[in-house]
Amino acid sequence: MSTIHWVGTGLSAVPGIRRLIAEGHKVVVWNRSVDKAQAAVGDLTSDIRAFSMAAITQALVKGDVLISMLPGDWHVPLAELCLTKGANFVSSSYIAPEMRALDGKAIAAGLALVNEVGLDPGIDHSMAHWLVADYRASAAYDPSATISFISYCGGVPKYENPFRYKFSWSPLGVLKALRSPSRSIADHKELNVARPWEAISHYTAPLATDEVFEVYPNRDSIPFMQDYAFDPGWPVKQFVRGTLRLNGWADAWADVFAEVETLTGPAGDARLQEMSDGFWRDNSYDAGEPDRVIMCVSLKAETDGKTVYHKTYSMDTFGDDNGTAMAQLVSIPVSLAVEAVLNGEIAPGVSAAPSDAKLVARWMDTVGRIAQHLEIVNHLA
Repeated sequence: MSTIHWVGTGLSAVPGIRRLIAEGHKVVVWNRSVDKAQAAVGDLTSDIRAFSMAAITQALVKGDVLISMLPGDWHVPLAELCLTKGANFVSSSYIAPEMRALDGKAIAAGLALVNEVGLDPGIDHSMAHWLVADYRASAAYDPSATISFISYCGGVPKYENPFRYKFSWSPLGVLKALRSPSRSIADHKELNVARPWEAISHYTAPLATDEVFEVYPNRDSIPFMQDYAFDPGWPVKQFVRGTLRLNGWADAWADVFAEVETLTGPAGDARLQEMSDGFWRDNSYDAGEPDRVIMCVSLKAETDGKTVYHKTYSMDTFGDDNGTAMAQLVSIPVSLAVEAVLNGEIAPGVSAAPSDAKLVARWMDTVGRIAQHLEIVNHLA
């Protein structure tokens, strides 16, 4: 039996570890702090080890699978170690250029280096693949139709607070992301935005009841048109992958935006850390308090100004006794990817969440057992 090495037992790891162990897999849990790992998963397994590159190098053997739930700068070194040892690799994180550069070596070695198989990125990819395949197979398909695509995801408190947000891990990453630019398509043109608050709009999500959220573009959306198998000849009116927040978030965070914009250099980094500590103290989840995750991915096609196809894959999930919504929706898809790798269902090379219809159906069926609401809405029905 191949050994699964799960590296990192942060807040988004436990449900996936629990699932793999329950399914009978041999799982070794690694963490830089054994005490923290023991507290997180000690009720699930006694095979918990202190993580170091030397220790994992000694333990990893051909045919194993290594999952990295560590910070992003660890993924490439661990993937390179997997190539050396003949092991496969899985991560929920975005594919960095340095990871992409390992594709040829992975193919030559017959190894899968799988990334972007968590929530966002991950479940959103599965929804997008389903929609594109459904549109292509529909009677409405027209290669000259104008396409609009949106993908919004956000983790928010189930019980709303004045700050319109709560943190399930260090706020520092959220604060740094506020200084990141984005690139998307709006009104048939490339839209470049320096700061998220410069492009906030409102979105009515088709959930159990229609609900209005604030949304903004995130990262670089444009390369995902190719990832989602958009035809290069399709006229694209809108294409955006973005973040979703509770209505009123922009007003509640206005002072944060203003200060973040002024912070530079070491002093700025120190202030960001100070702000992060304060937010963690004042706006983190209480023990047992449920979180909420909303995701909506939509594809619309128009011909001569008339909508001929419009469907939205929508999801609404609350935390429960099995863990936070965020932890379940990140780590359980990771566990599904591990099983797909072990079953030889993912081709060698560097890849993201698969587009294979059987895997998409299986993974979304599992997601449907986690979510309180999962629906494909046909807006033309």
